[in-house]
Amino acid sequence: MRAAIIDQPGSIRVGEVPDPKPGDGQLVIKVGACGICGTDLHIADGHFPPTPYPIVPGHEFAGEVVELGADVPGDWKTGDRVAVDPSLFCGYCTPCRSGHGNLCANWNATGDTVDGAFAEYVAIPAHTAYRMPDSMTWEQGALVEPVSCAVHGVRQIGVEAGEKFLVVGAGTMGLLMQQLLQRGGAQVSVVDRNAARLERATKLGAVAVSTDVAELDQRFDAAVDCTGAAPAIEAAFDSLRRGGRLLVFGVAPAEARISLSPFRIYNDEIKIVGSMAVLHSYGAALELVASGAVDTGSLLTDTLPLEEFPAALDLMRSGAGLKVQVLPGGVNAK
Repeated sequence: MRAAIIDQPGSIRVGEVPDPKPGDGQLVIKVGACGICGTDLHIADGHFPPTPYPIVPGHEFAGEVVELGADVPGDWKTGDRVAVDPSLFCGYCTPCRSGHGNLCANWNATGDTVDGAFAEYVAIPAHTAYRMPDSMTWEQGALVEPVSCAVHGVRQIGVEAGEKFLVVGAGTMGLLMQQLLQRGGAQVSVVDRNAARLERATKLGAVAVSTDVAELDQRFDAAVDCTGAAPAIEAAFDSLRRGGRLLVFGVAPAEARISLSPFRIYNDEIKIVGSMAVLHSYGAALELVASGAVDTGSLLTDTLPLEEFPAALDLMRSGAGLKVQVLPGGVNAK
């Protein structure tokens, strides 16, 4: 089959690899759509330490079941349409046994540490597949994974009706976070250096937008950083009222450091929390997408065929669009 292959950091190609065979309890999926996210750029650049090389990346995906391995549980059958949670938790380490599988000591993920879905086919554990209604497109199915990350993030920070929230970063994750916070009753302001992205935030209901946190000139009940950039995190912290909350949601480089006032954290009782990937949030995210509660159409800006995977990475890196997806079956596939 054809697949995108990262042989080593900086070496990216599309070529032939063996067709996947389902192991016990596994399904083989014909990939309908697979989205590119910042983690894929980190993998391509060698900045995601868990990744072994060579690897077929791709962890935001949906497709059709075409083959079943032995001992597949439930009533799975070929032809089932599924969106897939890429999380591969071991189930026996202390975090897993305490309900925190996203912090698994033996963490793995389809497309991050084992071959993923920038390919015509991918093998997955059946328990990570979620049936999609026929009304959902492959493109919508591939957006369930980022929505599930945002669902977990909102659960981490919490939201009450009437609260004033700041979201820093109006990329795909920032706009998803904005929508979910608004569903919780929050008044959301959005900041991004890219003024064109702020137009989407306004259309999605932001009460205020700006290219600079300071220009908003107000204190917020809570703030969410969706950039992973140290200066943005510091600005979000500085924008909080006394008793405020900060969610570090964007992925920063492992070596990055921020400068915050410990006195203010103490004196103002500022709460700072993180949010790592997906945790018991995938099913809820699929329901949000399927029901239309989350506007995915305004987020997907570019779809490319598998053969143009390197160009898709470059497009994502440029920041020219928002969500970029690869369609291994072709851009006209349904």
